[in-house]
Parts: sequence; C-alpha cells; structure tokens
Amino acid sequence: MSDLPEYVDGLPNICGEENRIAEATRGGGKVFLNESGIDFNGINSAFCIALHMQQPLIPAGGDNLSTAEIISNLQYMMEHQGTGDNHNASVFHWCYKRIGELVPELVDGGKEPRVMLDYSGCLLHGLRKMGLNDVFDSLRRITCEPRYRRCVEWLGCTWSHAVAPSTPVQDFRLHVKAWQHHFAAIFGLEALSRVKGFSPAEMALPNHPDVAYEFVKTLKDCGYLWVMVQEHSVEEPESGRNPSRPHLPHRLVVENSKGESISIIAIIKTQGSDTKLVAQMQPFYEAKSMGRTELNGKSIPPLVTQIGDGENGGVMMNEFPGMFRQAMGEATRSGTPALNATEYLEHLFASGITENDLPVVQPIKQKKLFERFTRAAGPEKLVQIIAEIKKEDGSFHMDGGSWTNNISWVSGYENVLGPMDKVSVDFAEKVLAKNVPTHDPRYRNALYYLLLTQTSCYRYWGQGIWTDYAKELCRRGEAILGHDF
Repeated sequence: MSDLPEYVDGLPNICGEENRIAEATRGGGKVFLNESGIDFNGINSAFCIALHMQQPLIPAGGDNLSTAEIISNLQYMMEHQGTGDNHNASVFHWCYKRIGELVPELVDGGKEPRVMLDYSGCLLHGLRKMGLNDVFDSLRRITCEPRYRRCVEWLGCTWSHAVAPSTPVQDFRLHVKAWQHHFAAIFGLEALSRVKGFSPAEMALPNHPDVAYEFVKTLKDCGYLWVMVQEHSVEEPESGRNPSRPHLPHRLVVENSKGESISIIAIIKTQGSDTKLVAQMQPFYEAKSMGRTELNGKSIPPLVTQIGDGENGGVMMNEFPGMFRQAMGEATRSGTPALNATEYLEHLFASGITENDLPVVQPIKQKKLFERFTRAAGPEKLVQIIAEIKKEDGSFHMDGGSWTNNISWVSGYENVLGPMDKVSVDFAEKVLAKNVPTHDPRYRNALYYLLLTQTSCYRYWGQGIWTDYAKELCRRGEAILGHDF
C-alpha cells in the first residue's frame, strides 16, 4: 500500500506533497551495499543495463481533435491495430511488465540479475487509465519485496519525457518533482528513497552554461546522487575531447555565467542509441574483455553501461528475455557480475575512492566557449560571446547534446515551440509568481497540461499529426490558465 493516493481529483498525484517527497529523497544512507553480496575487490569488471520505457499521452480518444479524450498512445495502438506497427501494442504491454517476471525467476533459480528501470510518468498514467493493473502488480513485486528489490534500481526521469536543453528550467524542475510524486504514490515513499540515479529523456544534456547549471542544481536539490550521460554529450575540460576513460564514473562540473559552480556524479553510457546493444546484452560481453584499472592509486573494476528502449524493435521484443537469462546466469558469481550503478558507486566509495577522485567532464562545446568568455562576466556577455562564435563557426551550438546528433529538439518546430512557450510563460506568471498552493486543484490541473505540452515525442516525429497533438494540448492548457486563474 502506498503512502500517498495515486490519483487526486481524477489526475495523477504529481504535486502537493513536496515536503514529504523532499524528506524521502534526502537520506544519504546506503541503498544496496549491505545486501549486494558482491566481492568488489575480487572482480575484474562489471556491467549494467537500463530499460527505458515511454508512451506519450495524446488527444486521440475520439474523432474530433478539439474534444478528443487524452489517452495513452498505447491505447490508440490497441484500438487501431491495422495502422503502421500498431499490431505490436500487445507485445509492448508484455514488455512493460515482463522484467517483473524475469527477475524473480532468476533470483529464485539462484542467479544474481541486475537491471535499472526508467518509466516515464505519462506512460505509467496511461497504463493505469487503460486498466493494465497487471503491469503495476508485476513491477511492485520487484520494487518493494526485499528478496528482489536489491536487484532492481529505478531511475528518476521527467514526468512527461521532456528534454532538458529545450525545456524552461523552472518547468524542468516541475517535471522532475512530478515524477517523484507519482512514483511515490504508486510504490511508496520508501521505494522513492532508494531512487538515486537520473535518466534524462533522449540522453539530452544541456550545454548552455546557465541551463546546464540549473539542470544539475535541480537534480541535486531533488536528492539525486548521479546522472547518466551519453559519452558524446560531454568533454574533458582540458582537451575538449570525449572522455578517454568512459567506463569510469566521472564528475560532471558545470559553471554558469555568474561564476557559480556545481557538480554531480556522471555515469557514462557509451556508443549511440541502439536497442540491440541492450537486447543482446552487449555490455556484459564487452565488460568480460576488460580488467581492473587504476584510479588515484587504487585498483578498481570498470563499469560498462548501456540504456535502450525496453519495448521497441524486434530484437528487444523477441530476443531480450532469452539473452537476459543467459547473460545474467553467466555473470552470476563470475569475474564480471551485473551491478546497478548506485550499487557500484557504493562499493567504489566503500573501497576508499571519493567523489573528488573521479575524473572531470563538462557539457560539449564549453571548452570553446570558456576560452572566449571571461568567467562570471554575466548572462548578457555570455549571449554576446555565443553569437560571435556561432557567426564564426556554423557547427557551434548551445542546443545541448544527446544520443544522436541528427535530431534537433528546436530546429523546424517553431510552430510548436511558440504555443509551448506561451503556456510556460503564462503558468509562470499566473501560477508560480502568485504562489498558488501546489495542493490547489487548479494548480494540479494546469500543471498536468503544462507537463503534457513538453513531451519530446511531439518534436521527434516531424510535422503532422504529432505537432497537431502538441498545439491542441497547448490550446487546452491556455484555456485552463485563462479560465481558472
């Protein structure tokens, strides 16, 4: 039984209990170390995989876009099996719950599986609205039962899969906190207290100094210990090159235009976004070829990390269960065990390594920027320097980095970004600036629509029905802000 109601006035519980959420995430105690059972000093290497799950909410529950009910894209797929790859809907449903079957099967068979899970809030809400309670029952078992929960690490994320570089910083914080609320309402505050890692949507990391600073500050303020980053989205400050030792944890250090600095541990995901790498358990086989390495005079095992969609693609849908069973069986009590990232970090720090021993990275293209920008010169000077470098170098940008360099979350979507920005500005002026209580039903209703408008899927699939969905959600959000406040 959860400590919080999952729904309030018909909406998912995404706000209103900020003090209780903060208290749950504030703890600094060990999450996995005492139950890990891994001889960290005796292993050669380790690996971890994460499964990312997302389905957007869309105004498609009816033929008229302006009045259609907001439903999960999965529900739309279920109801329109003959369109595109919608016939995969029932397989997707199975993928969302099957890890809750695989982990107990392996543990009960004497194996030591590990997996990290990243489920967006809008996916969870959509599944519950569809009545797919079997998914929640399956996930609750591996999240809450002591026998299995040590094998599973949940990762925090943005509630509606918003990408950090192009989401207003105050809204990004609302997404992060909304997911924490919703997760606690489903699985309990104790389960939330064990969520220490953060998985950014699309592995998108801001590289604008002021946005990157607020991104890291939000994660730290919300109790996160580490963040997963794509290796091509960060650089070494001295060389400007991608990390030379990507299988070690790093310290992501960011500094804003006022000279304020903040850092968080970064777990580096290598290579591009290829679900096959996770489905076929490539991280295990890569890690098997690696040996211990040195960090600050101490011998430590490297960690190979990958994340992939947990439901998309034929390989993930069909081959993952068998490969997961095989790899986890081979890895158990071997020189290359599976270790979730927080579990690895707890072992690492228990061995005498400190956070300050970790090599440093910063967001991409910042070396070039800070060679011209005088530190602490202020935001106006920063704007000027960025414009100057862009004029000289057409490849320079402050749009952030992600798992792919060929998709922009900004370029070509001006017709969507305008309405999105309007909802954001109005929410800031009419709700945040006026200190409307977060438990106020009007606040929750307006926040729900604000979060929905910023789902990355509306800027992933190009112009057409997806941008139409976005504009319609913005219209509804504006109507609520105009009527209720």
